[in-house]
Amino acid sequence: MLWLKAFHIIFVVCWFAGLFYLPRIFVYYAASEHAVVRTQLAVMAHKLYRFVTPFMVIAIALGLAMLALNPQYYLASHWMWLKLGGVAILIGYHLMCGIYVRAINDNRNQHDHLFYRFFNEIPVLFLFGIVILTVLKPF
Repeated sequence: MLWLKAFHIIFVVCWFAGLFYLPRIFVYYAASEHAVVRTQLAVMAHKLYRFVTPFMVIAIALGLAMLALNPQYYLASHWMWLKLGGVAILIGYHLMCGIYVRAINDNRNQHDHLFYRFFNEIPVLFLFGIVILTVLKPF
């Protein structure tokens, strides 16, 4: 169980690294006025998205494996349901990043750098909430 937990944490950290950096690339893309720079940032965004998506899948699989080892405890815990809700929202956020990556690479971006600056802060809020729920186990 501890190995499972350790690898779950490692892959969550890797996933979050991507969730923090990918929208920052969007900010730079939207703020740039140079076509060459925008093209390079679009390629970087595409490659980073493809790189971190498996981390998300592995983190979720390991989390579900831990849940399956003790479902009576975890499924009866209110904090776990809130955590799972947060994870579901982060999955949606990740998929939305994929939509933005595709739009940027198809030269269809419709957002300015201010939008992406605010969009970039969303995973930070969920990281705080999920870690607090997981460590303190309130309720």
